[in-house]
Amino acid sequence: MSDAVAVVVNWNGGERNLACLQALMRGGFAPADIVFVDNGSRDGSLELVRARHPELSFIVNAANLGFGKASNQGLAVACERGVESVLFVNNDLEVDRAMLQRLQEELATRPEVGIAGPRILQRADDRFIWSAGGRVDWRQNLSKLLGHDAPDAGPWRTTRVVDYVAGCALLARTQLMRRLGGFDDMYFAYMEDVDLCLRARAVGQATVCVGSAVAWHAPSSATGGGYSARRKYMNALNSWRFLRRHANPAQWASFFVHDCLSWPFVLLVGLARGRGRAALAKGLGLWHGLLGRAVDPAYIADGASWLWPATAGRGEG
Repeated sequence: MSDAVAVVVNWNGGERNLACLQALMRGGFAPADIVFVDNGSRDGSLELVRARHPELSFIVNAANLGFGKASNQGLAVACERGVESVLFVNNDLEVDRAMLQRLQEELATRPEVGIAGPRILQRADDRFIWSAGGRVDWRQNLSKLLGHDAPDAGPWRTTRVVDYVAGCALLARTQLMRRLGGFDDMYFAYMEDVDLCLRARAVGQATVCVGSAVAWHAPSSATGGGYSARRKYMNALNSWRFLRRHANPAQWASFFVHDCLSWPFVLLVGLARGRGRAALAKGLGLWHGLLGRAVDPAYIADGASWLWPATAGRGEG
């Protein structure tokens, strides 16, 4: 027994779910200890997973509730079972066989640590880092992935305290998650992991990236890739919610100067590089967030805006 529950959230994830689930099973999870939460998928991915792995624990939502709310549904199962920890995993991520063990060892030996994540490599070319944790810098996008695009070398294979680890591979103490009330589901998607780790730090629980633990990630594949219009919209909108909860006046000013005032330049560069929609979506998200709006699932659905047409989930630009 791993004494952990893994929560995998799916939204039109296709066959990549199978690789994710198989890696979790190789890494120590019994099928019944994997909670597969489907967010109203329409691509047949839920049916595919059920046919291949009927022994999983399933939660099926009629609509896309977002990453945070769906993850909290899986968290509720972990709390009911009384396990020590819960692993939140994106369905476009694969874990190393020893990842769970190494993350759990970190929590077991360091009571001041409440959240741990692995060194995450880029699936397209695992000679390079996708993330070795992250830092909140209060500048563009508010945060920065440590090691992003750097060669996978020694410095990134150490264990270090970080501001946050990405929610695509995040192991947390179940008791801590219960105390924090889980993810803030008002983010819907993006920034909820950063918010969670800062709330954990506020109650005395650190976040670490365990460099000896490894996973592989294809980032933001559900929303069209790392620089998709839909992702940039949600990230920009959610920045304001994050600021209202965590920022002091100097940090507000830093974000305004480095992110808001720089947006016209971002738009020009985006247009020049064929990323005009993503740059426009970022500006729209900044405006909607400033107005106090939350992410509207109907608004970010495929085809709901010309910024993300019906094929957006499979590569928009």
